[in-house]
Amino acid sequence: MTTASRNAFLSSLQSIFRSKDLAMIFGVITLVALMVVPIPAAMVDLMLALSITISIGIILLVMFIREPMEFSVFPTVLLLVTLLRLGINISITRQILVEGAAGKIVATFGNLIVGGDYIVGVVLFLILMIIQFVVINNGAGRVAEVSARFTLDAMPGKQMAIDADLNSGLIDENQARQRRKAVEAEADFYGAMDGASKFVKGDAIAAIIIMLVNIVGGIATGVIQRGLPAMEALQGYALLTIGAGLAVQIPALLVSASAGLIVTRSNSEDSLGDDLFGQLSNIRVLVAAAGITLLLGFIPGMPKVPFFLIGAGLGAAAYFVKKATPDEVLVSPQELQMQQQMAAAAGPAEPESPEDMLEMVVVDPIELEIGYSLIPMIDDDSQDNLLRRITSIRRQLMSEIGLILPVVRIRDNLRLQPQEYKVKIRGQEVASGELLMDRLLAIPGPEVDDNIPGVDTTEPAFGLPALWIYESEQGQAELKGYTVVNPFSVLSTHLTEVVRNNAPELLSRQMVQEIINQIRKKSPASVDGVVPEMISLGELQAILRNLLRERVPVRDMVGILEVVANNAAVTRDPNILAEAVRQTMANTLSNMYRDQNNMLHVFTFAPNVESKLRQALAPAENGPGFQVDAMTAQQIVAQTGEQMENLAKQGFFPILLCPRELRLAFRRLVEQSLPNLVVLAFSEVSPGTRVKAHGMVQVN
Repeated sequence: MTTASRNAFLSSLQSIFRSKDLAMIFGVITLVALMVVPIPAAMVDLMLALSITISIGIILLVMFIREPMEFSVFPTVLLLVTLLRLGINISITRQILVEGAAGKIVATFGNLIVGGDYIVGVVLFLILMIIQFVVINNGAGRVAEVSARFTLDAMPGKQMAIDADLNSGLIDENQARQRRKAVEAEADFYGAMDGASKFVKGDAIAAIIIMLVNIVGGIATGVIQRGLPAMEALQGYALLTIGAGLAVQIPALLVSASAGLIVTRSNSEDSLGDDLFGQLSNIRVLVAAAGITLLLGFIPGMPKVPFFLIGAGLGAAAYFVKKATPDEVLVSPQELQMQQQMAAAAGPAEPESPEDMLEMVVVDPIELEIGYSLIPMIDDDSQDNLLRRITSIRRQLMSEIGLILPVVRIRDNLRLQPQEYKVKIRGQEVASGELLMDRLLAIPGPEVDDNIPGVDTTEPAFGLPALWIYESEQGQAELKGYTVVNPFSVLSTHLTEVVRNNAPELLSRQMVQEIINQIRKKSPASVDGVVPEMISLGELQAILRNLLRERVPVRDMVGILEVVANNAAVTRDPNILAEAVRQTMANTLSNMYRDQNNMLHVFTFAPNVESKLRQALAPAENGPGFQVDAMTAQQIVAQTGEQMENLAKQGFFPILLCPRELRLAFRRLVEQSLPNLVVLAFSEVSPGTRVKAHGMVQVN
C-alpha cells in the first residue's frame, strides 16, 4: 500500500470514528449484546458504573436547563437508558444463576447497604419500587399526559398568534418559520414524554418480576444443581438478587426523578437551583418558620437539639438573604400594580442623551392608544382580539386598494378616559371614539320606528346615530331593524375607515421601494428601465398617492408601471401620469360604483356650466385648475352638494360624470368641501356599464 493510499485510508477511518451516527449505532449494538451475549463480572461492574454515572448526569442536566425544550431528546435518552438497565438486568441474572456471583458492585449493594440481611434487602427494594412506581412514575406520567393535552390544544392559538405577528410586521418569514418549528417541537416533546413515562413504569414492573424470577431461579439452581440446603440457597441467591436490584433501580429512581423534574419545569431565564432558592428566599417566611421551629423545641418530650439546629439554620438563612438584598423594599402585589400604573400614567422617561433623542425622530406611521378598560381587547389568549382584527384589516385593505398597512402600534394611555381610544397617523391624532366593553352597539336602520332603551352615542366610523345596549337586548333590537355589532367590530370598522381616508399619508417611500423590489423579483421587465431611469421613486410615490387619495386601487402595480413607462417620455408630472393610469382602469372604477343591475347612477354638468369650466380651465403649478371668480365657484360647489345629497337619499354613491379634461381640475376644486364626491370621466366608464343621470349642476 502506498503512502497516499494509507493516509487516505487512515483519514477515512478517522472520519468514521468521529461520526456521531456511528457512535449511536455502536451504542445500540452494545445494548443488544448485553441481552444475548454472556459478559464477565468485570464488564457487569463497568456497565453498572456507567448506568449510575449516566443517571447522575441526566438529573444534573435537568436541574441546570432553563426550559424543557433545551433537553428535547430526553424521551429518546429515557428509552436508551431503560434498554441499558434491562440489558444489565439480563446479564446480572445470567451471572447469578450460572456463576453464583455478579461482580463487586452487586456484592457491595447486597452486603454493605442492606447489611447482608436479605429480608431487609427485600423490604428496602419494595419500598424503593413503591416510591418509584406509585409516587414518581404516576405523578410524572400524569403531568406529562396533561402537558401533552394542553400543548396540543394550545397549538392552533399559538399558530394564529404567529400568523398575526407575521401579518402585522412584528416578525419576518424566517422568524415565523422558527417559531412554528418551536411550537411543533414542543408538542412533539410533550407527546413523546407522555409515551416515555410508560417506559419508566414498565421498567419498575419488570424489576419486581425479575427479582422474583431470580430468587426462584436461584433457589432452584442452588438446591437442584448444586445440592445446597434450601435456606442457604435462599440466603445466597436472594442477597445477590437484592443487591442487583438495588444497583440497577437506584439509577432508575434518578432517571424517574429527572422525568418528573423536566415535565414540571417551567420556562425560565435561570437554572432550577436559581429559581428554587430565589423563590423560596422569602425573608418573612424564613423568619416565621424559624420562630415556629424553635417553639416546637420547647414542647415537653420533644428532642430539643434537632429543632434548635433547624430553627437556627432557618434564622441564618433569613439573615443572609436580608444581607444579600439590603435595599430591597417589600411591597404587596396591590402596591406593585399601583406603582406600575403610576409609572405608565407618567409616560415614558424623558430622553436624556442625544442617542435617546434620535430615537424620537422616527415616528410610527399609525398608532392606536386605548384607555385601561380596553386593555382586554389585546389579550392574546382571547379567541377574538384586536391583533387578529388588525390582521383581517390588513388583508382587506390589500385586496381592496392594494395598500400594505404598516405595523399598528397599540399602547395603553392612562391619560385617556377608561373607555376612550385615539388613532394617530404619524404622531397626529386623526380620530377618536369610546367603547363600552360590556355592551353592544345598535345602529338603527332606515325603517326603524320603535326606539329601544340604551345609551345614546354616535357610530365613530360614519357618524351615524346609535345606541349602546346590553347583550340580552340584541335579539329584540335586531327584530326591530337595528344592526347590532360588538365593540371589536366598531373599533376595527373605524380603524379601517381611518386607514382608507389617510392611505396617501401611510404610503411611505420605503414601502414603495419594497413593492418595487418584490415586483423586480417576479416581473423584472416591468421595472427595469422605468424606475429610476424614466421616473424617480418619489415621483412614483406621488402618482400612487394621487390614486389613493381618490380610493383608486393600486394593487396592479405591474399595470401601473407599464402605463407610466408608456407616458413618462411625454411628461413626468405625477398628476398627469395618475390621470393616464385612471384611463386604463375603466373596468375597475366602474365595478367599484355600479349596482347589481350594472347601472351607474350619476349626475352631470349642465351645458352652460361645462362651457364655463372649459373656458376657465388653465394650467397651474400643481396641475390644471379653474380661473373663476369666488362667487361662481361657490355656486358650483353648492349646486354640486345638492346633487350629492339627492343621490345619497336614493341610496347611491355621489358620482359626478364629466369630460376627461375637466375631471382633475374639478376634483381639486371640491376636494376640501366635498371630500366624499366621486368624480369620474366619461372615458373611465367601462363599455358594458349602463349610466343613468339623476340631475345636473346648474348655475345662473
